[in-house]
Amino acid sequence: MKRKPVQIAFAAVACLVPALAQAEWKPTKTIEFIVTAGPGGGTDQFARTVQAAITKNKLTDANIVVVNKGGGSGAEGFVYGKGAVGDAYKLVFATSNEWMLPLVAKLAFVPADLKPVAAMAFDEFILWGKQGAFADAKSYIAAAAAKPGEMKMGGSQSKDVDQLLTRLLEKATGTKFIYVPFKSGNEAAVQLAGGHIDSNTNNPSENIGQWKAGAGKPLCVFSPERMPAGPKVTATESWSDIPTCREAGIPLDEYRMPRTIFTPAKVSDDVTAYYVDLLRKVRETAEWKAYLERSAQTDRFLDAAELSAFIAKDEPRARSIFQDEGWLVN
Repeated sequence: MKRKPVQIAFAAVACLVPALAQAEWKPTKTIEFIVTAGPGGGTDQFARTVQAAITKNKLTDANIVVVNKGGGSGAEGFVYGKGAVGDAYKLVFATSNEWMLPLVAKLAFVPADLKPVAAMAFDEFILWGKQGAFADAKSYIAAAAAKPGEMKMGGSQSKDVDQLLTRLLEKATGTKFIYVPFKSGNEAAVQLAGGHIDSNTNNPSENIGQWKAGAGKPLCVFSPERMPAGPKVTATESWSDIPTCREAGIPLDEYRMPRTIFTPAKVSDDVTAYYVDLLRKVRETAEWKAYLERSAQTDRFLDAAELSAFIAKDEPRARSIFQDEGWLVN
């Protein structure tokens, strides 16, 4: 029996419906990169590197703008992301502060207000001193022990990763510091170069300019092994010349921080999949590889599921430490 033309047309349309429903999502308007930190800091450099890699290599047809919303230790950016629920055109660039900040401050967002997309790298942490002030980490700790509660340790924001590391350093060495928070690691680097603080716990990228200029000195890295060898940062030294803090006599083996990206909540899984694929492509670009070399970060990628699993393990660890410090409010 022959089908009527109308039946044939209907069958053809019916076959197309599943295919259309399964079409991959692609952006058709401007994507906003929301940076939960001030200009010049590590998170800002991270977001702008991703933007540059995407734009220069034409990895998407959409335009990308970067917006800094670092107020309230990054809470401004997270609240902004929360308010954009379901918006596929906003990516929030952060660190572990996305799930740690709500533990120590009453804020208008919780981690579930954002949806994990990826972690693209892990930051090393370095103990920095002013050039000429300390010969090495051992002499720095000895000076701090001789003046308990007098030496100033700078860091990015309060009750966040830098202050947490300062507290762990105090416990490991029996010393006591005055912790001075700044809006970004870049500010902490400038304050150290100016002699307004005695040290900071910046990431490599945040203090590299001062190291090159002879205004800052890396004392040790909080890692179980030395950083990879690479081009000389100064005339005589590269990242691999920095001793581990364990080598320097500080019993604190490892402290690292992920560079993370989120969308607002209730963004569909096909949008998440698009961004994960886009960020994987970014990792293959010359701009990203140069960024990793320049910032001396650990090249490690977590997709959305892996980042969610990482958060599920890291949040209880941070909660326990914050509770011991009396910082826990949620």
